[in-house]
Order: sequence, then C-alpha cells, then structure tokens
Amino acid sequence: MARHHRIRCREEGAALPTIEVDIWLEIGAEDIHRAIDLLPSLAWASTLVGMRVAYAPIDPDDTRVRFNESRQRALAAVEKNEDGGPMFDPAPRHLRDYLRDNLSNEYELRYFVLDPAQFDPNMVAEAGYSPASLAGRDRSGREILNSILRIDFLDAQRHLSDSSGGGRAEDLSRVLSRFYGRNLEQKGDDLEALRALSESEVALNQHLERVFEPTLKSLAKLGYPGLANPRMVIRSALDPVQIMSGRDAALVHYALGPDDGAPNPPTLPDRYNGLGFKNLIFMVVELLDLHAQWFAIEDNRPPVHLIFIEEPEAHLHAQLQQAFIRKVMDILAHKGADQAAYTSQVVVTTHSTPILYERGFRPIRYFRRNRANAASTSDVLNLSIFYDSTDPDTRTFLERYLKLAHCDLFFADAAVLVEGNVERLLLPQMIETAAPRLQSSYLTILEIGGAFGYRFKALIEYLGLTTLIITDLDSVFGPAAQADGNGAAEIGAGGVVEEGGDAAPGDPELVEEEEDEDEDEDEDEDEDAAPAAAEKPGKACIAGHPGAATSNQTLLQWLPKCATVEALWAATASDKIQARVHDDGALVRVAFQCCTDVTWGGETAALAGRTLEEAFALENIEWCQHKDRRPLQLRIAKNDEKTLAELVARIHKRVQAKSFSKTDFALALLAEDPTNWVVPEYIADGLRWLEAEIVPPEPEPGDANVEHSEAVGEGAEQLAAPEPGDGLAA
Repeated sequence: MARHHRIRCREEGAALPTIEVDIWLEIGAEDIHRAIDLLPSLAWASTLVGMRVAYAPIDPDDTRVRFNESRQRALAAVEKNEDGGPMFDPAPRHLRDYLRDNLSNEYELRYFVLDPAQFDPNMVAEAGYSPASLAGRDRSGREILNSILRIDFLDAQRHLSDSSGGGRAEDLSRVLSRFYGRNLEQKGDDLEALRALSESEVALNQHLERVFEPTLKSLAKLGYPGLANPRMVIRSALDPVQIMSGRDAALVHYALGPDDGAPNPPTLPDRYNGLGFKNLIFMVVELLDLHAQWFAIEDNRPPVHLIFIEEPEAHLHAQLQQAFIRKVMDILAHKGADQAAYTSQVVVTTHSTPILYERGFRPIRYFRRNRANAASTSDVLNLSIFYDSTDPDTRTFLERYLKLAHCDLFFADAAVLVEGNVERLLLPQMIETAAPRLQSSYLTILEIGGAFGYRFKALIEYLGLTTLIITDLDSVFGPAAQADGNGAAEIGAGGVVEEGGDAAPGDPELVEEEEDEDEDEDEDEDEDAAPAAAEKPGKACIAGHPGAATSNQTLLQWLPKCATVEALWAATASDKIQARVHDDGALVRVAFQCCTDVTWGGETAALAGRTLEEAFALENIEWCQHKDRRPLQLRIAKNDEKTLAELVARIHKRVQAKSFSKTDFALALLAEDPTNWVVPEYIADGLRWLEAEIVPPEPEPGDANVEHSEAVGEGAEQLAAPEPGDGLAA
C-alpha cells in the first residue's frame, strides 16, 4: 500500500512530499527470529507483521534554506539587463528544480513498525495511528528488511548481444584488436597457434555443453522453438582477435536439423535469429541466474525472493507470451525435496492480454487511474477480492470468455459491449462517421450478445470502467398478445417467424429463425398473402407489435430494467444511464433501437427495428432498396409496389430468415462508401455520449495558447513528487 503526496510549494506552511509503502508479511514459527524487531508488542499473537518504509525529507526547513541560497547564487551569477533584472531565469527556478539535482542529499529512507491490530481488514490504518520508528534498534530497518526479503528486477529493455563495460575499456580493446590485425603474426600463419586453439575449442565446448545442459532443458519446457525449428547450442568462438577484444569467447548458435548426436552439426550464429526468441532466452537465463544467486546464499537466506519482470511481452508474439507466463514457475522450481520450500515469486507488470487471461483473475492487481482529483494517482484493485465475492457462475463465464476473446478490458479507456459479430465489424467505421474523436481513445469492443451482456456488470462495476452497451431490442410476443388478423396490412402486425418452442420472454434461447427463403428479386413474392403464424409468447415479432416484450437479458437485468418494448421506448435518458456511485465508480449507458421517422412512397411513420440489420434497413430505406444494394440482402423484390407497412414486414421476415447471413451483410456494407449511408440513430447517440465522456473537448480557436500558459505557470508553482526510482536507487 503506497501513498504519494503532491502539494504546492508556495503555500504557507506546506509540507514537502513523502512516499510511503506498507509491507505486510506472514511469518511462521521457523522465521520468527528474523522478524523479532517487527513485533509491535509482547501481546502480539498473530502471524502478520508489518513495516512501513517512508522516503521523506531529512529536514524540510534546512532544505528550503539551501534552496533559497542556491537560488540566490544562480541569480547573482546571471548577467543583468538594462532594468537590473536577470537576462534569463536560471535554475533552480523552484524547489522542484533544486530537488531534482539534490534529492539523495535532502531525502532519506525511514522505517517503522506496524501494528496489525490498528488496521482494518483492507489494511487501512485507524485515524490518528502513528507507527513506532525502528531507528535506534540493534539492526537498522534496511538490515531487517534485507534479512526477510530479496528483490531482483528484470527490466523491459533487453538486448542479448549488447556488450557491457565502460567506453574507455572498449576503446582500448578495439585499438589492441586493430593493432593485432594489422601488424602481428596472424593465426593462419602459425600452425602451433591453430593447434592450441583447436584443442581449446574442443575442451571448452565440452565444458559448455555440460554446464548449460540444465539451462537448455529448462528452455525446452517452453515448447519453443519447437520440433521443426533450430535447436539452441552453446559453442566456443576462440579467435585471437576476439580474445584480444575480451568479448565473444562463447556464442549462442542454432543447430540445424535433427539432434542425431553429431558433434559438429551445421549452425547459425545468434544474430540471425529473431528478437522474440533472443528475448525469451535472455529472460529465462536471467531468471535462472537470479534464482541461483538467491539459493546460493547459505547463511540466513532471505525466505522471500521477489523477481519483478517488466513487460515480458516485448518482442514476443502471443503464443510465446502464453508459454512464458505458463511455464515461468516451472523453470524456477528446484529439484529435490530439501529445496521445495525455496521458490522464487514473480511479479509481472504487463499490458499483454495473452498473459492476462493465462493467469485468471486471482493474481491480477489492477492499477486504475484515480478520478477524484487532478493529481496523477492510481488505485490498486485486488482482483482476488472480486473473484471471491462474485457469483461462481458469473465468474466462470467471465474467465472462460476472457480466455476465448483475448479481452483487453483492463487496458482500455472505455469499453463498448456489442450485440454480435456485425456490430463488432461495423463499429470502427461507425465511430469514424458518428464520433471521430473516439479514434484517439483506447477502446475495447467486446462481442457479448444480449443474452449474456448483464454478466459483465459485476466486472465493469469493480473496475470502474466507462462503458457503452450497444444491444438489440429483441422484441417478442408478450404473454398476453393476441393476433388481430390483419396480417401485414398494419405496421407491426406481421412478420412472425415460424412456430416452434415454448420459450418465455427473458429466456436467452427463445428466438427461432424462419425457414430459408430462397427468393430471387426478379420473382414475384406471395409471402405477404400467406397466413401469419400463431403469435406464441416468446416468439420473435416486429418491434411495433402491440404488447411486445423484450427477450434481451441486458435490458431486463441491467439497464433500463424494462420488460416491454413500450416501457423501453418510454425510458428517459437518465433511465438508460447507470451513474457513478462515487468518483471512481463505473459509468454505464445502454443504447437500443428506438423509433425514428421512416418515409417510403409518400408515407411517414415512427418505426424501430428489432435488430441492427432491421434498424439499418429502415433508416437507410431508399438506399437499401436500390438494385445496386443486392449484396446487403435487404432489398425486397417489387418494393415499389409495396406500402411502408408491407415493406417493413418483409424486411423483418428477411432478416429473421435462416438464409440471411449477418456476417455477409456486414462485409458487404464495409465495401460500400460510408458517406452514402447513415449510422443508425441509437448507435450514433451512444457513440456521441461516449465521446463526450472520455475524450477531452477540442479547444476553441485561440484557447490553446492560454491553456498552455496556465499549465506552465501552474507547473512552475507545483512541487513535483520525487520519482520512486530516485529515492530507492540512492
């Protein structure tokens, strides 16, 4: 648990910032001697001990005095202008400048004992609690912490072939190597040197093969590079020039062909392989080395070994990321019963969805940007709490969905939950048309379906993620609906799908599609003359049918919690929005088909589609009914002879038919010029709402310079908190 304070340095009596982290450890009886200094009192009777590490100013008053003195010296050294003022404003201009160059001299690490009895179950201290300092003990806080905890880091910037060493040493090696190459006797002219090198290479290769065998076996656990790919071997590369340079005495090679035991298989040097495999090898070898160094400590080995790996996905494709995170603990596991208790623990920072879904919810610690104030702070959410508090069926569904969908829900500015594949395919183009500023945001588009969208409610709320749900009306005959016998003569009274099933409204699997309608646009249609099927409750019907209900579980159980189409259309804007309960809560809005004016053949009526395809056909009715739009599958034969009511009923029947391919519709629409069709209004409204919520408004002409000036002024007046790395490294 870390606290990070940012304050204005010019406020009267303001304190300098501090960084604090609370470290909690469960100590067993065998390790109590290591943590004896952390026991809060003789009455302590648990297994939990805590230490607070604070990076704080040594003496704030002295710091300000030294800053003022440094400031005055800088001003005095600057040449003055005609008015007697300085020609420019020299550093340190403010306390932040001064601390940037003198942080290690002005700040120190302090250690405190924490009493678990003074903290609630969320490990938040009671008001007014002040922990006891560890200063003055026989062992310093650093020594106590180091006796319990060892931490190693594997950074994101990794280059397997990079050399180390200072520039001067490299220059000397380069000079000597160049001198040898130009002036001294070459190895090709000295048979004795060639014999010595050959014998040395054989002996060194045997040694390398023996010592690297466990490491290469550990790499093989990753299942990479695979059966048909080159094997990795270690070969010496003894050459007088390289020996003089002090580098590359042994190189990584890749053996070609099967492993038939041949002593000298054909190989390629490491530089000919890709970055991904080199990065994988580097990480595994580095992890094995860090684990071995920790395990080699014989006296008072710290019982906890943490290895922080920063973004292991760098240069790794998705399959390698999954293999690495799945096998990393197997690689670090020691063989032997006496070593079973000593296993390194790994903390991975990542933006990789393959790594995320490979581990499930429990290990995730989600860093969420805090909206409560303007400072750049984050809340850390423990997903194991979500796992334990969520309904098991919902939890299982979400985990399986994340595995199938490579969900990037955790890394987005906002989420858009869509009904199906059509919406997912078309939404990027609809965003470009209706809300283009959303293209600069990080959105995740999840295909969830109306029957299962509500299952994401718990996760969305826990993450506090701004979310737009685009779903379908999914109108069905209500339980009290009765046929009026008018067929398709009245809007909303026709277009019934074929009978079958007794599902009730609200059942996720209740809509059965109509039998295939293999109709050619040049042939006469007589379907409108056929008698309507029985209006069974729960069967799909036109949205405007009297008494129609919805079968969409998202609309029933999440927003706006209405059971009938009439109630859904009567829902207000606030009814469609789940407002934030607190500053970091989730903001959710639902968008579904509502009535819009549709005109055909001189008739105008307020209509709504049951699905996206119907809504699109109605709101682009003239365009869709043109003969050039045949690939969309929405053109009705002899449409010029039909009334608006008849055309609406036929479009409904067409979309509900089994022969209608929604994916083909989406792909055909993508092939059309997007300037010729309009985004259905319910989707456009939702996207514009999301755009207003997560995208900063574009500045009015002339405002940019003012905002920049104000930001610079405020930045000069603010005291920046020290970077965490600066203090810890010191």
